[in-house]
Amino acid sequence: MTSPLSLSHALIDAIDEPALVVRQQAVELANSAARALLGASIEGKDVRLAIRQPMALDAILRGQAANVEVAGIGGVGRRWSLALRPLGGDSLLLRFIDLSSLRATERMRVDFVANASHELRTPLATILGYAETLAEEDDLPDATRSAFAKSIFGEARRMVTLIEDLMSLSRIEADRFVPPSELVDPAALLAHALIQLRPLADRHAIRIESEMAPDMPPIHGDFAQLAQMIDNLVGNAVRYGCSDGADRVRLAARRDGDRLLILVSDDGPGIDPDQLPRLTERFYRVDNARSRSTGGTGLGLSIVKQIIERHRGQLNIASAPGHGTTVEVRLPFAA
Repeated sequence: MTSPLSLSHALIDAIDEPALVVRQQAVELANSAARALLGASIEGKDVRLAIRQPMALDAILRGQAANVEVAGIGGVGRRWSLALRPLGGDSLLLRFIDLSSLRATERMRVDFVANASHELRTPLATILGYAETLAEEDDLPDATRSAFAKSIFGEARRMVTLIEDLMSLSRIEADRFVPPSELVDPAALLAHALIQLRPLADRHAIRIESEMAPDMPPIHGDFAQLAQMIDNLVGNAVRYGCSDGADRVRLAARRDGDRLLILVSDDGPGIDPDQLPRLTERFYRVDNARSRSTGGTGLGLSIVKQIIERHRGQLNIASAPGHGTTVEVRLPFAA
């Protein structure tokens, strides 16, 4: 027959998040998650030795039902919602609900709105300034008037591009948990991408060299999103990887085990390794001035990352100053 203590251990261990039972200021029971968080040998010890966060201790020692948000337990940046519930007598159940990912998501959302607002405000301020001058000054020279109009047109196009990228990112994120079911032929995908990229390559006098392995099986995918992914990767290579004499970008597709490997590489200036982990962050730019001058929104690689995640793929970026950049995308073949 199961003893009450064994049953209590089983019940508290069934709780996924860290949980304790405190009785008379001592830790009577702790599940495995709590022992991993607070220490393997906390059972039987004074709760003040296991938990040293002042707000948490104050709530525990009052012994009343409460919900308290605290920080610093298990790490400086970790935040918890501490749920306290009396169990009868002088026992108290403590549950630690991790808020770290939720708070991080909230911070990302706030930062995203702030960055998007800033990116839109900058060209809008230019448009308003030039438009106001054109409206109020009747005797502007034709050359000046034309230059102002061109600036307004350029900044408006920049805003349209940013809005299109924001909408694209929103659509991709809305479908991120819906696996694409369309069968996509890799050869047709690359052929379509090369046609779409030809005007950009011609405009920058860049050669796009392509290599396609024969008889590649199809992948499950969203053709439009995959084409956008390749367009963004090759577009980045053309805009930022072709300078100092570099005049070509290589696009290749081949088999890598049970996955399709897509490679985009250039011989450009390369990127410092310290910046590589941040390349897929929204609005992150290696070179702000150069990105803005080429019409970059800072969202291209973030969109690429979201597309690859939706397709259950992998992204790897290798680069070093003076040695160009190579982007590898691996996507599973259709079963």
